[in-house]
Amino acid sequence: MTLAQLRSFASQQATRADMSGLSAAALRLPCYSAPSQWKQCRASRVSISAAVVTSPPAPKLSKIVTWQPGKRLQTQVAEITSDITTIRSLDWDRDRFDIEFGLQNGTTYNSYIIDAEKLAVVDASHEKFRDLYLAALTDQIDPSTIQYIIVNHTEPDHSGLVPDLLQLAPNATVVGSKICIQFLQNLVLKPFKSLVVKGGDTLDLGKGHILEFVIAPNLHWPDTIFTYDRGAGVLFTCDAFGMHYCTEQVYDEDLSTIESHYRFYYDCLMRPNSRSVLTALKRVSGMEFGVIATGHGPLLTYNVAELMNKYETWSRQALEKQLATVAVLYISDYGFSDRLSQALARGLTKTNILVDMLDLNSADSQELIECVSRSSGVVLMTPPSSGSANSLVSTLYAAIKTKQPVVIAESYGGDDEPVDTIIQRFVDLGITLPQPPLRVKETPTEATYQQYEEAGTDLGQLLSQKKVIQSIKTNIPINIAKAIARVSGGLYVVTAKKGASRGAMIASWVSQVKL
Repeated sequence: MTLAQLRSFASQQATRADMSGLSAAALRLPCYSAPSQWKQCRASRVSISAAVVTSPPAPKLSKIVTWQPGKRLQTQVAEITSDITTIRSLDWDRDRFDIEFGLQNGTTYNSYIIDAEKLAVVDASHEKFRDLYLAALTDQIDPSTIQYIIVNHTEPDHSGLVPDLLQLAPNATVVGSKICIQFLQNLVLKPFKSLVVKGGDTLDLGKGHILEFVIAPNLHWPDTIFTYDRGAGVLFTCDAFGMHYCTEQVYDEDLSTIESHYRFYYDCLMRPNSRSVLTALKRVSGMEFGVIATGHGPLLTYNVAELMNKYETWSRQALEKQLATVAVLYISDYGFSDRLSQALARGLTKTNILVDMLDLNSADSQELIECVSRSSGVVLMTPPSSGSANSLVSTLYAAIKTKQPVVIAESYGGDDEPVDTIIQRFVDLGITLPQPPLRVKETPTEATYQQYEEAGTDLGQLLSQKKVIQSIKTNIPINIAKAIARVSGGLYVVTAKKGASRGAMIASWVSQVKL
């Protein structure tokens, strides 16, 4: 793109000015998102920052309401471009989230309106925001005229109000991945128009808003897609590139303040899926965008290059440091299987174990066989006692090898396949069960998630121990190796005799004190 074209785009997309007087529209020029070009792109955006000085209306905040004692809720409406508006649901005091990791500054749930010839809403909000969100939406548009509801990801904090949107706009078409639409059918519980999209599919909303869809599974649910608005230069990514950080600042102006939250969010939700992160980055590498419209926290525009580079760097480091791979088999949309499996995955990644998350609701037999074959161990979240996920476990019994340790964990879905039945099948196959099964007899609490995370760490340490010891032996200085060799190891019976008195003790180590 030439400088003249960049200036032209800036003039067309002007929507706001930043605190230093630079046009944010200029900062949101299309970003060449191939990693080697991110920095170059950002420099180009800044170099023409004086092209436009148009400023949009200031963000509009609703009144604060109390959801529970001490839990404040609020919505914020802000213009992103002349045709795109965000409704940010500000959950100021939420202190725990998802896999039960602690939050220091609450979180947000970001929804978007694309006001084109065909009106579209991208993602919704948490059902706790029903009144606030619908009031903000109705203030911006006539909900009955919505023609498309685009669902990038069906986790309840993004799709909880989809049934309400369909009630207001019964003729709207819901757009999502095949798995997404299947999940929503269980959520909405009545027929609705739907459009299943695959990677590369497009949807023309008019006024230059041509949406292109990118399949991005496991970021961090199996149904995730990204939605790219070519005309606006905006990439809607739902959970990816977000953070749990509640602030009135719509954008990522203050990198030093948000960077630790961005990293913590990545470590908790994205690092277990580092291979999927790199795949998604590759799929958007040819796209030009200047705004990442996230599902949580501030939108990214000032630091797109830096923050996308961090995802790539952290994910490559995770792959390089891996000591082994564990297949975590869970069942999306069943009980607490998805959340508990994420806690286990978090524990595994603490020991530099690479995690392969596989949803038994959407996987086929060949995918399962390939996933298990490249793994050193397996975590199985108990499936429901019937259905496709349960049937796929039979494939697991055939694919697993005796040297692969297995951890079995309950999902607390109300109809779990009995743990003892599963254990017996593995025992009959000669499979090692390195720890007792994880059982859940009530709604998971903070202690439950901690237990699952620690179980993941224990399995990771078991698998990584041999490689760590070998690495230490290889790199230890010769003099230290000789000294350690003089220290005996094992189990000993130490006897002593003095006159007629005799005694003995068992010792786990004996140290030589003289030659």
